[in-house]
Amino acid sequence: MRQKTVFSCSQCGCQSPKWLGKCPDCGAWNSMAEELKPGATKGAGLHGQGRNQALPIGEVPPQAEARFSCGIGELDRVLGGGLVPGSLVLIGGDPGIGKSTLLLQAMHHLAAEGAVLYVSGEESAAQTRLRGERLGVSGRPLLVLAENSLEEIVVQVEKIRPRAVVVDSIQTVWTHSLESAPGSVSQVRESAGKLMLLAKGSGIPIFIVGHVTKDGAIAGPRVLEHMVDTVLYFEGDRGHPYRILRAVKNRFGSTNEIGVFEMKSGGLAEVANPSELFLSERPLDAPGSVVTASLEGSRTLLVEVQALVTPSSYGTPRRTTIGADSNRLALLVAVLEKKAGLHLGGQDIFLNVAGGARLTEPAADLAMLLAVASSHLDRPVPANAVVFGEVGLAGEVRAITQPEPRISEAGKLGFEQCLLPEGNLRRLAGGSIALQGVSTVQEALELLL
Repeated sequence: MRQKTVFSCSQCGCQSPKWLGKCPDCGAWNSMAEELKPGATKGAGLHGQGRNQALPIGEVPPQAEARFSCGIGELDRVLGGGLVPGSLVLIGGDPGIGKSTLLLQAMHHLAAEGAVLYVSGEESAAQTRLRGERLGVSGRPLLVLAENSLEEIVVQVEKIRPRAVVVDSIQTVWTHSLESAPGSVSQVRESAGKLMLLAKGSGIPIFIVGHVTKDGAIAGPRVLEHMVDTVLYFEGDRGHPYRILRAVKNRFGSTNEIGVFEMKSGGLAEVANPSELFLSERPLDAPGSVVTASLEGSRTLLVEVQALVTPSSYGTPRRTTIGADSNRLALLVAVLEKKAGLHLGGQDIFLNVAGGARLTEPAADLAMLLAVASSHLDRPVPANAVVFGEVGLAGEVRAITQPEPRISEAGKLGFEQCLLPEGNLRRLAGGSIALQGVSTVQEALELLL
């Protein structure tokens, strides 16, 4: 009997009975690959054989073991306060960004309280040892297994019963139940599903590393991110020494937290004060440079917004942003032209968030607007001022959430004045830093420029 095949998209996992040049779901071209159609399989539930009973939520037994620390404070912060037993954590990022380095260092700390297992599907055991010697993690019971077979990995985990497991990477793992090649949609989906059952059934937390595509998304079917408990992305530029670990999904904590690391010769080092790092090379009294306060979860970051406005050599001026939304910049430029009378139609505008940080909240609007105006007028914003506030289309400056931690962080780093929305100033008491409230864009320009 001829085995049935199906065509699966390597980008999103969409399936079709025939080959298609363009995926109907994600629109990717030439991404449909032929695979054997998997048959229906019967397996154990999340907690072993047998049927589970429905219980009132108040009668569900609580989790026996509380979360525990990975030994790396920044990683614990992003995970929501520590590692949850039985959780499945997916870490993605560009090649060479430091995913394996971070996990190897975390396993080194966890090995102090019991055996941990590092499964390497891309490197040999000798190569992993060389990396470990460079990081100084070779002296504790950290077990290394160079294996790609999922069945063998499961056997070793059940035999060793480690405190935690790392699978590096999910694209190299394959199961005997499918005949498709490792890294295919069906293999990634099936392997992740069995690892999830292993983690939930045994209570052992499992980290899996995922490759990313050229678009920055984790390779493989989209269902991979839905199956795991936590999705972490490693961000950063190889030209800069620091890395940002961001939670995109977290069933056990907030998705707004970030962890900041610095890449050194001995591995990744935690950055206790990221604001000081982002402002370490800030030019003083330079036009186009403004400091703003951004909230990332429970952490306040002071970052520098830089703008460069120059006459355009082309018919259509350029609007380029790094670390900010280009559509937001276009909106702010329109507000400057309409409400402040600045003529920016024939100017190229470049906006950069220094240090590789990323601004996503509207509280950075006023700083971005003032940076553009400062560069255009060639007048510097005072170096001891920090700015935040949301800008509306009518030119008004709107109140933002949680101004207190932003002001407190600015005071700790030596800033002497703060420009903020008038709506926030009414609810704040005086402190060590001078507060100046503004209600319109014109007021902000008059005060600082």
